[in-house]
Amino acid sequence: MYAFFSEVLSDKKGGAVFSCFGLWHLIYLIIAIIAIIITIVSLKNKDKRIVQKTISLLINCAFGLYIADFFLMPFAYGKIDVEKLPFHVCTAMCVMCFWSRHNTFLGRYRQQFALLGFISNLVYLIYPAGLMWYQVHPLSYRVVQTLLFHGLMTAYGLLVLLFDEVTFDRKLRYRDLAVLVSMTLWAILGNTLYAGQAWGHTNNFNWFFTTRDPFYILPENIAPYIMPFLNIAIFFAVEMLISLIFKILRKQNLPRKSSRI
Repeated sequence: MYAFFSEVLSDKKGGAVFSCFGLWHLIYLIIAIIAIIITIVSLKNKDKRIVQKTISLLINCAFGLYIADFFLMPFAYGKIDVEKLPFHVCTAMCVMCFWSRHNTFLGRYRQQFALLGFISNLVYLIYPAGLMWYQVHPLSYRVVQTLLFHGLMTAYGLLVLLFDEVTFDRKLRYRDLAVLVSMTLWAILGNTLYAGQAWGHTNNFNWFFTTRDPFYILPENIAPYIMPFLNIAIFFAVEMLISLIFKILRKQNLPRKSSRI
């Protein structure tokens, strides 16, 4: 059975190769955009219970896909990829978004988790540089699983911002900052714990870009002291901009009015 599943899920080499903004990447993006638009249009005038069930289904699928990946990685890659632990903002927000729908305290931060998850997953969906490095066939498990996961998380975050019972009250902006600070500290913990010699090579993870500047502008000896603060500032500014956009859309009653948490 291992040989069979390994053959099916392992990286496919030869023929077409997945690349950022290549034909296959554009096809995946078009499919994701069409699916999201159809979902939004179909939910626009639906009963609130149907909307909530759809939103819950999306995050349940994303979370299930993420957990299942740990069981499938040994077939696909011959090992469990430590980098896929939930220290990346995309994967961490998947876990928190899922928990926030099942825990009263975390439920207060549902919008903040969804917003940060929406931004991070959308960025990766548009520019999946990590996939490009492997130079594999566009229909390989690695590509399909990664883009499907980020597509589901992007759709979930968008639907929460459009339809869920959340608010864009300026008095609650401290929650966005609290989530960003917590995410930064969590990523630093992961980068510290898993750094060093292991699995036959040196690990130097850069979860949430707290270890190195992804654009290599900052010197490596300075970046760890600047990037955590820079990340918080940049993500917070982007979140405020997106919140303003959705606040305007809601005032125009694009999907429906919302109530305060």
